[in-house]
Amino acid sequence: MNFKIKSFSEYESECNRASDNPEGFWSSIADHYSWQQKWDQVLDWNFTEPNVKWFLNGKLNITENCIDRHLAERADKTAILWESNFPDRDSEAITYQQLHYKVAKAANGLKSLGVKKGDRVCLYMPMIPELAIAVLACARIGAIHSVVFAGFSAQALADRINDATCNIVITSDGLYRGAKTVALKAIVDLALEQCTCVKSVLVKKCTSDPVAWEGGRDYWWDELMDQQSASCPAEQMDSEDPLFILYTSGSTGKPKGVVHTCGGYMVYAGYSFANVFQYDEEDVYWCTADIGWITGHTYIVYGPLLNGATTMMFEGVPTWPDGGRFWEIVEKHKVNQFYTAPTAIRALMTCGEEVVNRSNLSSLKVIGTVGEPINHEAWEWYKRVVGDNKVPIVDTWWQTETGGIMISGLGGHSPQKATFAGYPLPGIQPCLVTPEGKEITENGVEGLLCIKHPWPSIIRTTYGDHERCRVTYFSSFEGMYFTGDGARRDENGMYRIIGRVDDVINVSGHRFGTAEIENAINETDFIVESAVVGYPHDIKGQGIYAYVICDKPISDFDQARKDITAMVVQEIGPIAKPDKIQFVVGLPKTRSGKIMRRILRKVAEGEPDKLGDTSTLLDPAVVEDIVKGAH
Repeated sequence: MNFKIKSFSEYESECNRASDNPEGFWSSIADHYSWQQKWDQVLDWNFTEPNVKWFLNGKLNITENCIDRHLAERADKTAILWESNFPDRDSEAITYQQLHYKVAKAANGLKSLGVKKGDRVCLYMPMIPELAIAVLACARIGAIHSVVFAGFSAQALADRINDATCNIVITSDGLYRGAKTVALKAIVDLALEQCTCVKSVLVKKCTSDPVAWEGGRDYWWDELMDQQSASCPAEQMDSEDPLFILYTSGSTGKPKGVVHTCGGYMVYAGYSFANVFQYDEEDVYWCTADIGWITGHTYIVYGPLLNGATTMMFEGVPTWPDGGRFWEIVEKHKVNQFYTAPTAIRALMTCGEEVVNRSNLSSLKVIGTVGEPINHEAWEWYKRVVGDNKVPIVDTWWQTETGGIMISGLGGHSPQKATFAGYPLPGIQPCLVTPEGKEITENGVEGLLCIKHPWPSIIRTTYGDHERCRVTYFSSFEGMYFTGDGARRDENGMYRIIGRVDDVINVSGHRFGTAEIENAINETDFIVESAVVGYPHDIKGQGIYAYVICDKPISDFDQARKDITAMVVQEIGPIAKPDKIQFVVGLPKTRSGKIMRRILRKVAEGEPDKLGDTSTLLDPAVVEDIVKGAH
């Protein structure tokens, strides 16, 4: 790709070009990709319905751009570099030629199980190469992949399978996560007790632990692949055909299936990767995310491969066997771009600088953060200890719904300012508005972050419920996409993301709707009602603070907390466990019955003197009891 920006002045020039003629700008970017048939209209859009279409009637297959077109010059270049959970095991390097071979076999394997264009395929897998191969195999034949993070519970998995009506699940016997082994196939079997739509389960052997088996439904990955041809022509896709569904939590209980499409997503994923990370041909790039999240989709699989990059996948966790694992891998593979979450940085800070200093990190050219706003202390530590005060930080802001990075530095070309994501990428038109919807044009202000004009990888719909997409993202402010985030813009126009303004908690970069967690808590036998808020957490960024009302006096509080936690783990997964659970006799409600979360947040944050006016509450005395019982 030769659309990589090479200076800040060129960045400013590209922004002006995109602002003056958005369609011409994105058309010129899209021209860098291979299309089976060129589009006849660049963009058709309105934010009212909403209805956004990019590169209308363009025909393509994203895997031809990720794999096939690199074979002439990069057939023997490493496409995917895989590092095991275990430090003493060999890495695996898969070349572009080998990736082409493996994806074709997997695509034919899916076809042999009856999967066809438009079918939804659920992937619930460890961070092994077969996960990326399965993603690409789905795209190859036009099936819509729906990856579910392999830390979600059987119930959460079942909910996502049923919502997307997936007819096949791809999983493994188990996975390794540090010192632990998780029996994935058993979780899938439990989930499928609630799923009538699934006809086949494809299982990759990973841990070799024994598994239950259902003949006629369950198939071993390796046995099926051995029977397949290594030739699989790419299915022709329309630019607006769905590429994948990825579920994200919202302010209501049911997760939303965010839909991204083939053409626009491809154009933006490749463009944003090349520019934010300033990738060069011989670089080794490593994003530490899981492919179960959007970061893994765009910046482990699609973005790097669209650019012919070497992208690394890591099976393990950053603190096992000790806090030096990340840095040892950076030295081992001479990683050039390193992209991780503030949560990981804060956890690794506690391990001490000497753990970092024992590895040679001189190969690093760009270090990045993703998933949540990074705090000042973590930013400074990252810059000084990992980057040796020389390596630029790209503090990226974006969302599952945006498909790609929206606000960020571009490698070392952009100004650096701790905790500020920076400037929008060319073609992105952010703005700040008041709660009443009035745009704030001056700098040095705070407001609600909106986007005024579509970009190619914008969310198209929420699967099966377009009205929910409209209400969630496009109904708050006329003619704008509302991000749900508050932001600050400094005197120079740089953006700092303050955080969510809706009922969504960002835990270690993973979004959970408060209603989603409350619904899980309320499934506990003795719970009458609950309210959940976020509070500052040293490692996770935000912790989960639950206020619960019981149907009778509790005699064993520790056991009650264990029961509540177990229910949340069962309904959602371990990542949604409450950090603090407070038993209360009532919740602060208005006379109309609305819970005043503002008050609960202040109590959780340890600021009971900043509760504000409580006179409008139905029972102000409830607040006094909550404050007394806070911990």
